[in-house]
Amino acid sequence: MTSPAARELPTPPRRGSRWSRSRLPAGEPLFVYGTLQFGPVLTELIGRVPAMEPARLIGRRAAALPGRPYPGLVTATGSVTAGYLLTGLTADDWRVLDVFEGDEYDLRPVSVQAGERVGYAWTYAWTAEVEDFEWSPAAFASEHLPRYVGKCAAWRRNLVLLSETV
Repeated sequence: MTSPAARELPTPPRRGSRWSRSRLPAGEPLFVYGTLQFGPVLTELIGRVPAMEPARLIGRRAAALPGRPYPGLVTATGSVTAGYLLTGLTADDWRVLDVFEGDEYDLRPVSVQAGERVGYAWTYAWTAEVEDFEWSPAAFASEHLPRYVGKCAAWRRNLVLLSETV
């Protein structure tokens, strides 16, 4: 990861607009904080577990979502979200993950800490209603992971059948 001085964050879009997803950042790091930090989920979605490095995102929290087993990343002063940097993602990996994340997530550049280094990565930020409490990776793993992995496998099969290209 490069230092912030060596690599500037992309200019944010105007308030109320979104990053264009027509040009996904292949080869750039993705900060994951929810279900994408689980190897079995990644394996079902993209067929492998890319390189993962523990990382932290300051000023955001992984909020529980109403009626959903996965979290949403939202701005929260004083909060720190633990997660991982995924590196080595191909253009195809990015396309699959972007379709999987859907329209309620907005792809955003963020500044992350990995060990003693600080640099930028992309992440998916939530754009809808959240709960007042944090999402728990441990609770997800014990209560939802096997079923969720099965749903990811079915989703991926449907994506392949529908597109015949991904």
